Amino acid sequence: MAGLSDKFDKAYEGKRFEELAKAPVGALHGLSDADALKLQEALNIKTVKDLGTKKFFLLAQAVAKLAE
Repeated sequence: MAGLSDKFDKAYEGKRFEELAKAPVGALHGLSDADALKLQEALNIKTVKDLGTKKFFLLAQAVAKLAE
């Protein structure tokens, strides 16, 4: 998993993609527990997979790419 070690908290080093997908969003490096709680309260996002598959984020990513 080259390139991901600095994207997740140290506790998630060496984990498989399936495990990372199930990790709480707070496991993402730079995302505080308070931020994770806000995501959960506002958009019901609890895991990394939830964050990566929400239609709002996918749409925003597509628009941003097309605008490049």
